[in-house]
Amino acid sequence: MINREQVIRTFLQTCGWGKARRQAMTADASFRSYERLFASAGGTAILMNAPPDTNEGVGVFVNIAGILSGYGYSAPHILAQDAASGLLLIEDLGDDLYARLCRSQPQLELPLYEAAVDLLIDLARQPQPTCLQPYSAAVYRREAALLTDWYLPASTGARASAEPDEYVDLVSEACAAVAPFDPVLVMRDYHAENLLWLPDRHGIARVGLLDFQDALLGHPAYDLVSLLEDARRDTSPALQEAMKQRYIAGTATDPQAFEYAYCAIGAQRNLKIVGIFARLFLRDGKVGYLDLIPRVWAHLQRDLAHPDLKRLRRWVSENVPEPTPENLNAIRGYADVS
Repeated sequence: MINREQVIRTFLQTCGWGKARRQAMTADASFRSYERLFASAGGTAILMNAPPDTNEGVGVFVNIAGILSGYGYSAPHILAQDAASGLLLIEDLGDDLYARLCRSQPQLELPLYEAAVDLLIDLARQPQPTCLQPYSAAVYRREAALLTDWYLPASTGARASAEPDEYVDLVSEACAAVAPFDPVLVMRDYHAENLLWLPDRHGIARVGLLDFQDALLGHPAYDLVSLLEDARRDTSPALQEAMKQRYIAGTATDPQAFEYAYCAIGAQRNLKIVGIFARLFLRDGKVGYLDLIPRVWAHLQRDLAHPDLKRLRRWVSENVPEPTPENLNAIRGYADVS
């Protein structure tokens, strides 16, 4: 059996960080783990550990980081890599996460979000990377099914007669109705826990990017939804509307078409997240994610309020139990007996 710790030590020794002090960092929703390294002579770096048997290879992260850096954005520089072992040593962009700064210095919220939206405006003007797969109808359907695969079976009051095929068809229909668009690189986890503020840099380079290895070519609204309909922190309706209007003005997008796309893609994304968070709790034992579902549900209800999403709204209303405290407790009980 491979000794993972020895693999890591050998990698760090090879790239000159063998004597560095190591400090574990907060884990995310994936199987990756991170450590901050402190060199004895000063300086820090981040170790990304993505064991090959988790199918979360580091090669895609390296490729996307190169694309984003080529656009002039602040993705971490790759300092050393062992792709076969799933190890990266990357630039340390610091600790000033958007979420942390918005808690400690709420007056910064507006300029932080303006900078994040300005990066998305700029991203819409960039050439499409040829190496990325499209955010296709098949992806929309597969992701939407996470709700019926994980959340519904564990929920109290879920209708046994609910038809998963009808549901994913309705999601596909809603997303297919989005007006034709020029695809852009979508990072897919563009939110306050993955963005860092780098005030010593200039312009949109002040926005540090962390989590983008799942990038696809998709609709420009996707990352804006990810930013504003944040599963982990509340964003006010006023902030959401101001940032949507900032994006629309900055990209000369048709407001009506964009509003539908925002709601349709937002609904698909939030349905997916409800399923993912249920899976993280039920399968992976990550208990904190269950308590985030009510916020995601609230985002979903706002998206489904769009008049052109009434068929999907009706199906969700009739078949998907609200994540009330009672239902979340039922899911906890389901985990105990399953």
